[in-house]
Amino acid sequence: MTAVTSTGDRQFSHRRRTKGPRRPRLALTVLLLGALYCLTPVAWVVIASSKTSRELFTTFSFAPGSGLLDNLAALGAYGGGQFWKWGLNSLLYAGLGAVLSTLVSAMAGYALAKFRFRGRQVLFSAILAGVLIPGIVLAVPQYLLLASVGLAGTHWSVLLPVIINPFGIFLCRVFAVASVPESTLEAARLDGAGELRIFTTIVLPMMMQGLVTVFLLQFVGIWNNFLLPFIMLSDQDKYPITLGLYTFLGKGAGDGDLYSLVITGSAVAVIPLIILVLVLQRFWRADLLAGGLKG
Repeated sequence: MTAVTSTGDRQFSHRRRTKGPRRPRLALTVLLLGALYCLTPVAWVVIASSKTSRELFTTFSFAPGSGLLDNLAALGAYGGGQFWKWGLNSLLYAGLGAVLSTLVSAMAGYALAKFRFRGRQVLFSAILAGVLIPGIVLAVPQYLLLASVGLAGTHWSVLLPVIINPFGIFLCRVFAVASVPESTLEAARLDGAGELRIFTTIVLPMMMQGLVTVFLLQFVGIWNNFLLPFIMLSDQDKYPITLGLYTFLGKGAGDGDLYSLVITGSAVAVIPLIILVLVLQRFWRADLLAGGLKG
């Protein structure tokens, strides 16, 4: 009986050893394929931005060209530097909008997590429902609302709709529940601290890693947003980069030279997002380190 059991254990251990390494290799293969799928279009845009209009249509897709500097110069000079105006507009919309949205999400998420009031669960359920509603459904009603108060066509027509972010509020509520102890709040209240002081000096630092995530997601979402500016804005001087490149693409149907400018502009438009991720990643590393020390 003992010999049979030992033989069975050895066979089970052998199967576990032979099957175990396959799972990491399979997961690694899936991740590499996913990375290849995501990075191939980015690589094509970067390489295509180095080509002249002629090279763009006559050479191999992933063969580097010789017109990168000329494309950058033409992009900056087109329309009296209109592309850089669009870039500044995108920084305004994404930067200010993400900061305000993160602050509002932090306050709302903290209140939903730590305060008890009538209708809290109903309000949270409504916020979760808002996460499921596509932005395209709200764009036209938002335009009609802002047009009725005379804000359509202004910078505020793009900024105001992005301040309330249901998904950001949901994430901040999760972060507040996980990172802000009730005992700390009670101790601060016993020491005589007001709710505003508690929020600004205790809650915000404790939620900082989560707020960085919310800020980054909202910044990227606003930076890449096309539909809302397309509906709200009519003045090209107020366009963000996404809408400006769309106008380039529309004009490119009659002028083939503009295709290289569109691709170069798309490559340049990715640079701020890359810089932002590189700057903010230290917060995620600090959060992972803190989690490892706690464990």
